[in-house]
Amino acid sequence: MANKVGLKKVVEKMNLKNLTPDVDLTEKKVEVPDINRPALQLTGFFEHFDSERVQIIGYVEYTFLEKMDEKTKEETYETLLSYQIPCIIFCRNLPPEPMLLEKATRANVPVFITEKQTSEFTAEIIRWLNVALAPCISIHGVLVDVYGVGVLIMGESGIGKSEAALELIKRGHRLVSDDVVEIRKVSDETLVGSAPDITRHFIELRGIGIVDVKTLFGVQSVRETQNIDLVITLEDWNREKEYDRLGLEEEYTEFLGNKVVCHQLPIRPGRNLAIIVETAAINHRQKKMGYNAAQELYKRVQQNLAKK
Repeated sequence: MANKVGLKKVVEKMNLKNLTPDVDLTEKKVEVPDINRPALQLTGFFEHFDSERVQIIGYVEYTFLEKMDEKTKEETYETLLSYQIPCIIFCRNLPPEPMLLEKATRANVPVFITEKQTSEFTAEIIRWLNVALAPCISIHGVLVDVYGVGVLIMGESGIGKSEAALELIKRGHRLVSDDVVEIRKVSDETLVGSAPDITRHFIELRGIGIVDVKTLFGVQSVRETQNIDLVITLEDWNREKEYDRLGLEEEYTEFLGNKVVCHQLPIRPGRNLAIIVETAAINHRQKKMGYNAAQELYKRVQQNLAKK
């Protein structure tokens, strides 16, 4: 189920100017990750009106309003504001007339203005709302950006996830989240991971305590969000278990209905986890670019057998 995002946060992120300061924004929420340009509504057609969406007035709607007679305009405003719309945003610094602001304040509908072009602003707010309102789950793990590949390291508590992340940070990679990762389904192909506000940029190391990565290693060692491209599950080495040694077939794990490539990594004293994770990330990128080392080896073996 989609989340709700406070209108105050939208105003802050989109850098909007509030033209109706008397309207209380505290309890107001946006629930739909899309917008509506109410051109048809301004002509009087309110059937199938997407009133739950953010309403955006661009140059076309603004020019149409300027040409309307006062009586029709007043009736249109009253009908539009009778719906429970989250807010109205005027683009290109187009100033709404005092009559609309007065009626909007009375109807408890906030009105904002932005200097951005309509198409640019529309794309930006839709992209941001899609992330902010995406279905979200929290899982136990560590998310690191390794060569641009979002690697989610999972495994039992105390197995060495945070230590591996710290070594990766020392090697120039970036931490997104330690211990708890919030995963949002932005689309059917894309999962975006981030850290909860309270633990952002912190790592817990047993025996040492809490470490502030951003302060110790600088801003280049952290990032706010990252697509999740690869999952590495750490587990204790089990002699009885047969581990994949070729990688001909990909294994997957699933979050919110999206599949992500997953590797089971057995842990044993002396194995350098950071280098293994780096290699897995590079190998994943190579596969995405069309080269699979395991398949190449298989072809060579087949060709060798055919010669014999």
